[in-house]
Amino acid sequence: MPNFSRNDVVLVAYPFSERTGSKVRPAVIVSGPHRSRDLFVVPLTSRADRLVEGEFSLAEWQNAGLNMASVVKRGLFTVHESFILKRVGTLGTMDTRQIDESLRTWLHL
Repeated sequence: MPNFSRNDVVLVAYPFSERTGSKVRPAVIVSGPHRSRDLFVVPLTSRADRLVEGEFSLAEWQNAGLNMASVVKRGLFTVHESFILKRVGTLGTMDTRQIDESLRTWLHL
């Protein structure tokens, strides 16, 4: 059984709604340890235009294992760990603080 941690940067195979295939996209795991095999993730993108409140560019994207500058997008998805293809890195301290603040903003915590 894979072992993923909060703030891991992973590649997720997001299935198409018609189940005809999937698209591989980066995401950050934002859930903590739990016996469930479902994980909460926040999507990443390279498109930095039209950001909404709480979205931000990763300051340490290279150290997080990403190939290009990336933006945390507003969205919270539940994915089964079997859709995670691999771990590419981990968020740095500054980006971890920012994603925590974004989650508080988006979820009104």
